[in-house]
Amino acid sequence: MRIDSEKTNRTSLALGWEAAKANAVPAFILQAAMLLILVAYYLSPTCASLLNDLARYKAAHGLVFVVVAAILAGAIVPELFVIAFFQRGRVCKQNLRNLAFTIPTWAFDGILVDLMYRWNAIWFGDVVTIPVVTAKILVDQLGYNPFIAAPGEVLIYEWKNEGFSWQSIRRALTWTHYRDKIVPTLLATWAVWVPLMAIIYALPFALQFPLFSIALTFWVLILTYMTNRFAGKVEADTPIALSVAENQ
Repeated sequence: MRIDSEKTNRTSLALGWEAAKANAVPAFILQAAMLLILVAYYLSPTCASLLNDLARYKAAHGLVFVVVAAILAGAIVPELFVIAFFQRGRVCKQNLRNLAFTIPTWAFDGILVDLMYRWNAIWFGDVVTIPVVTAKILVDQLGYNPFIAAPGEVLIYEWKNEGFSWQSIRRALTWTHYRDKIVPTLLATWAVWVPLMAIIYALPFALQFPLFSIALTFWVLILTYMTNRFAGKVEADTPIALSVAENQ
């Protein structure tokens, strides 16, 4: 029994490592782009003015901005990517069915993320210091992510991939599912999001969600890769973009 458990643990860790490696190049590109935005904000008055305008727009529209940005980043843009690059620009009924699933999913996720950013600002303050940024990252990646974000997002995508079966929900409440599915997802998540969170939390609170929405598009592709890999639809070394197409 112990040998089987160790083998399963190694398999879970290996899967997370495979996903992290498969996504290393696009993750680095995204992190570099976000870092450039951070540097430009603090060094370029023009860039700072543009981003501050975006922050004011977000503050003025509140929840509407959060929901629309999350839907665009998590649902609309990835679906348009699939249509443009894998369906030769042809829209089919499956695209509409996908949007019927992803739009409410990512709208709700965006609301949760915005609430977490708000609470972090309340708990630790809207200041950029190493202790404050570190504390926010720990709450984000060791609290919200392993207990809410990763289990919830994997569950909802598996539920869809398995034909909205209630059995998948019951299975998701077990330790075996967490070990085999959530742990590797967390490994792939941390490889991408820990550096991104350091960048996002190094900006004022009003800009954190807008910058998150930029990174969200990439994360949807990673999540699709992971859940399709679990379902046996995609090989471990399949590029993210192809795994998205396989999910359509």
